[in-house]
Amino acid sequence: MSGRVGDLSPRQKETLSEFRERIQDILTHLPEKDDHYLLCWLRARNFNIQKSEAMVRKHLEFRRQMKVDTIVEDFKPPEVIEKYVSGGMCGYDREGSPIWYDVIGPLDPKGLLLSATKQDFLKTKIQHTEMLRRECKRQSQKLGKHIESITLIYDCEGLGLKHMWKPAIETYGEVLTMFEDNYPEGLKRLFIIKAPAIFPMAYNLIKHFLCEETRCKIVILGSNWKEVLRKNIDPEQLPVVYGGTLTDPDGDPRCRTRINYGGVVPKSYYIQDSMKVQYENNVTISRGSVFQLEYEVTTPNTLLRWQFASDGADIGFGVYMRTKKDGSQKVTEMIQVLPTERYNAHLVPEDSCLTCPEPGVYVLCFDNSYSILQSKKVSYKVEVVPTADLQMLSPHSRGDMRLQ
Repeated sequence: MSGRVGDLSPRQKETLSEFRERIQDILTHLPEKDDHYLLCWLRARNFNIQKSEAMVRKHLEFRRQMKVDTIVEDFKPPEVIEKYVSGGMCGYDREGSPIWYDVIGPLDPKGLLLSATKQDFLKTKIQHTEMLRRECKRQSQKLGKHIESITLIYDCEGLGLKHMWKPAIETYGEVLTMFEDNYPEGLKRLFIIKAPAIFPMAYNLIKHFLCEETRCKIVILGSNWKEVLRKNIDPEQLPVVYGGTLTDPDGDPRCRTRINYGGVVPKSYYIQDSMKVQYENNVTISRGSVFQLEYEVTTPNTLLRWQFASDGADIGFGVYMRTKKDGSQKVTEMIQVLPTERYNAHLVPEDSCLTCPEPGVYVLCFDNSYSILQSKKVSYKVEVVPTADLQMLSPHSRGDMRLQ
């Protein structure tokens, strides 16, 4: 049995029913509630109901923290990402699934990561994934059958050592992990085309981010790649440059209105070249250690804003709230407000904020516990802006500081 609607064993039907009952308290907060959607989570964990429940509950927290429900409408990627991150959705495969192209060669990973934060890239990929999920839903309604996954085409022509820069691999790994953890069964198949001799090296760097089920969906095509693509995609839905007959209205065979081909990022976008990154406070965080800053918030909806830059390497950062007055309380015992992530603040300084919904002691945590060799020097500035002062800011200023 495939574990899909209409092809369930008696045991799988029973597990689905129990799963639905166990997550009744969060069901209304999920983007979809039908059996197709719930079965994706069960298949992702081989119908282990405890693991599936933990996975979907963690996903709901992810949606809350990243504001996923409104990210398509509300998030505006930085201009450099919109102009120079290659890829795009173009056409549908023979089963009606949307097709997304990633064009690797023209991508300038170093230029991009010197011009925008890693978190901006992650939010952009979440936005793209949500757009594709909505497109699957539209296709389901249009075709009268369930469409839940996409076809992905990786054009690897021009793949080189520049794409294997460590910060770029780490960022791409986080994107893959995000997709694996939060969009189970979202990928139907992944076609690798025009792979150069260096491809196995690149694949070895990222394959540990992929689960076995995803690896099984990867198809590396040889010189007959156009023929294989046409078998899976009607030529009318395939750009001319990829072996089909589809063009833009102006006859462009690359369909540039739908697929962005990126390019070298002009240095005028580089943030470190255009702004001062030394803030008023400095601290050296020893290898394997954590540095905490505490701020007492006395009124609801106070704005907590931070700016920081690290020297030479990335740094972990998260925000927590104390539940006890005891100053020795460990981070693991506190309420997680913003989960700890590694920030490339040595490339692009971090500047963000959050609105504290309730009074309490908020703890900003700089985390270098993962580094066993290197201390990190961090310069930072933190502001606590009470509600009354916040209301005096112009709408434009408040927008600049809103946590995306």
